Amino acid sequence: METNLSPTFTAFEGRKRIAAGDGEAVSAALRKSLGRKGHGALLVFRDGTGEQVDFDGHGVLALRQEAGRGVGRPKLGVVAREVTLLPRHWEWLNEQPGGASAALRRLVDGARKENAGKDRVRRAREAAHRFATAMAGNEAGFEEAMRALFAGREEDFARWTGAWPEDVREYARELAREAFAEGDAGG
Repeated sequence: METNLSPTFTAFEGRKRIAAGDGEAVSAALRKSLGRKGHGALLVFRDGTGEQVDFDGHGVLALRQEAGRGVGRPKLGVVAREVTLLPRHWEWLNEQPGGASAALRRLVDGARKENAGKDRVRRAREAAHRFATAMAGNEAGFEEAMRALFAGREEDFARWTGAWPEDVREYARELAREAFAEGDAGG
């Protein structure tokens, strides 16, 4: 679906998927739909997160850019932010080789590696839930499907989403795919 470098989107007109791809491709499909009289409700979702994306009245996606704060080492991608810790935490961090920042980076990198599978499952569940809530919240079996999603029961999820409109069902299943990946304990 999406990489961090090139976000992709999926657009729906009513319950029908009308476009999928990068921002430019989806914006073109939105403009085409907006140009037709009597078009249905248009909604756009970011692949990978299931978040709804706004677009302007001309069909152009309104993508928020992460603004750098100018503190840290921006050319290296380093951003300064506030961290609140107890004094004993600061003491321990300051005793570590390279200081507090280096120790925090090592701890975060270690946790990311250790929890990669669980994080992937969590992100897939959250994405599928966001999308399904927006597009299928009133569909038969919604509550049961969400319980199955968060319990890691793929067959039950498929059964409860089976009566949903085809494009809604298939996109929800695409977003949820990693939530049911074998070998990844979902917690």
